[in-house]
Amino acid sequence: MILPALPKRTDPRQLLAHLDGLLLTGGYSNILPHLYGQESQEAEESCLRDPERDASNLQLIELAIEMGMPIFGICRGLQELNVALGGTLFQKVHETPGKMDHREDKEGTLDEQYGPAHPITLTRGGLLAQISGVDEAVVNSVHGQGIDKLAPRLRAEAVAPDGLIEAVSLPDAKAFTLAVQFHPEWKPAQNPFAMSILKGFGDACRRYAQTKVNR
Repeated sequence: MILPALPKRTDPRQLLAHLDGLLLTGGYSNILPHLYGQESQEAEESCLRDPERDASNLQLIELAIEMGMPIFGICRGLQELNVALGGTLFQKVHETPGKMDHREDKEGTLDEQYGPAHPITLTRGGLLAQISGVDEAVVNSVHGQGIDKLAPRLRAEAVAPDGLIEAVSLPDAKAFTLAVQFHPEWKPAQNPFAMSILKGFGDACRRYAQTKVNR
């Protein structure tokens, strides 16, 4: 089910009542900086913004956590989860001292843009390490922003060679809550690591659905 970004015209609790899990997808737009206490570093006319999505998803995240619903965030979804819980973002990772350029080559083919870009190191004993069964992986990289200050309730699940956080979880959540900065949905059948993440979310959604049946 695709949820409309209409925060003033929809009841978030009613929307989530129809779901067994909340998937926060990637997107070309960036979260409004004032939502994490910053001013924009770019001229507004040159920015891709989606205030309706910001308003919709931030409230859906808080409510889904309260309801104990599984959550999985991808790229922008990871940033939304961090901002919703009080974290901040680097608006331009590539201009931050000590950080790599995590953006894709927009002149390349989709296979090149979403191809393997850099390794990540997983947190030992963390949720991502548990569901994937590995300590390291190679992921794609298609983003210009990323986590600066990690939200207090979140735990870093993986980092890039430059220290940028590549995955987070919510240890005190009632259900599976994981978000990644990369894109495991790109050809997952060819990527066991990516498939393990999607399977982990799917399994959590099925468990949640069963609890609704048993109520």
